Amino acid sequence: MSLDDRLAALADAVALADGRLEPEAVEHARAVVERAGRRLGLGVEATVAALAGPTGAGKSSLMNALAGAELSTVGVRRPTTATAAAAIWGDAPDALLEWLRVPRRHHVAPPGPLGGLVLLDLPDFDSVERDHRLEVDRVLELADLVVWVVDPQKYADASLHERYLRPLAGHAAAMVVALNQADRLPDDAVERLRADLRGLLEQDGLRPPPVLPVSARTGQGLDALRGELRDRVAARTAAATRLAADVGAAAAELEPGCAGRDTPGVGRGDRERLIATLEEAAGIPGVTRAVERAHRRRGALATGWPFVRWVRRLRPDPVRRLRLGDRPDAATVPSLPPPTPVQTAQVDAAARGLANATTRDLPEPWPGVVRRAATAREDALAGRLHQAVAGADLHLRAPRWWTLAGLLQKGLALVALAGALWLLAIAALGYLQLDDVLDGPEIEGFALPTVLLLGGVLAGLVVAFLTRLVNGVGARRRARAARRSLRAGVQEVAQEHVLSPVQAELDAHDRLCHVLRRAGPARAGSRSGP
Repeated sequence: MSLDDRLAALADAVALADGRLEPEAVEHARAVVERAGRRLGLGVEATVAALAGPTGAGKSSLMNALAGAELSTVGVRRPTTATAAAAIWGDAPDALLEWLRVPRRHHVAPPGPLGGLVLLDLPDFDSVERDHRLEVDRVLELADLVVWVVDPQKYADASLHERYLRPLAGHAAAMVVALNQADRLPDDAVERLRADLRGLLEQDGLRPPPVLPVSARTGQGLDALRGELRDRVAARTAAATRLAADVGAAAAELEPGCAGRDTPGVGRGDRERLIATLEEAAGIPGVTRAVERAHRRRGALATGWPFVRWVRRLRPDPVRRLRLGDRPDAATVPSLPPPTPVQTAQVDAAARGLANATTRDLPEPWPGVVRRAATAREDALAGRLHQAVAGADLHLRAPRWWTLAGLLQKGLALVALAGALWLLAIAALGYLQLDDVLDGPEIEGFALPTVLLLGGVLAGLVVAFLTRLVNGVGARRRARAARRSLRAGVQEVAQEHVLSPVQAELDAHDRLCHVLRRAGPARAGSRSGP
């Protein structure tokens, strides 16, 4: 994958990791993206190499020897170099030099085979002056190539290996090690020191870079060092090599957040437990029971025996008592009891349990990140659940057969009423001793008025009994339909307030791991700068 693609992947990783992973690692990765973009924008025709090392290693002498001029002051008093100085072979973009912020510059003429090299002489990284150390750290982050200058006395110095080389283990391709003052040692001692130094570099985790014995005083090994610099300058890949190492190191700092298996997502069981808990908190079981009782009541009022319906009217409608509308566009606010502290705790526990179950195989900080996402909107849950209940279709529309049954009951009531009035009329005429008009029609030996009264009453009661049975079946069916509608509203609330935020964090984890793999592998713990 190209460096541009890896940089884009790291930029995506920074956006995903921001606010989720360790801020220090995220800020370091962001700085790498910004610095790499700036460096590539300045072009790769010039190669920036920095001479870095401890006090007394001879960096300034080596700089002068390579440039063939007294550019840096060499003295006994330490530290000598306070700010970086630049030797420039050929032309270098002014923007690059301004970016490096190196005030002392010298153009080497003629540039020869090193044309395009910008060589920086840095202050001592172990200087007693804090500003000197900060300057070293700043420039080391910008250099394309670092030439570590060590001497036979300090090549194993702990500050060099622990503060710089070990953290830069992934940057071996962007390093050269110059073992200066080799002229002070016998030839066999030089080779032993060189082998020992390579062993120390391997212990630091570096794939050993070139280790070149040199002497700024006698010129020993300078041709080999010039050749190494010439090859890096000619290839014009030093900047890309350094930036690739920076990208890999920054990605490696974020990679601990991708340990473990791929996220499985929210499990069905955890989802169902959450929704069931929210249903309880929203009072849906009570609403469902109210729907069933309301359907029975309304059915009895529509199809029951007309002369006893008024008894039903004495009881309030269970649904209207909760101030719930029959239609989903009802504008009334439901009169439901708020969730109890126990129910609220159960909702919190269900949300946290779901988060824990979905992140049991994920490393920190993802469990905490997902838990925060699952519980971030708890305060708004009660209001949204009430809205979901108020807007649900409770399926309480009257069935059409109620009208027919009601008309039948009215007809039977009129028949019974006619029989009763007829009997009252007969009784009144008998009282007035008008016997000649008392005789009336009969059916199977029963007077017709009696048949009408008793038949109307009995038929009405039978119809009422049958419609009550049918209404019971319908009430249970309506309750189930209302529960499905209410559950759908609760599921929407759960999705909006808990499940979607949780899934968004799980998706962010997966996308982060994907783009980090694209950014490229690097040794864990490596960094692109001190």
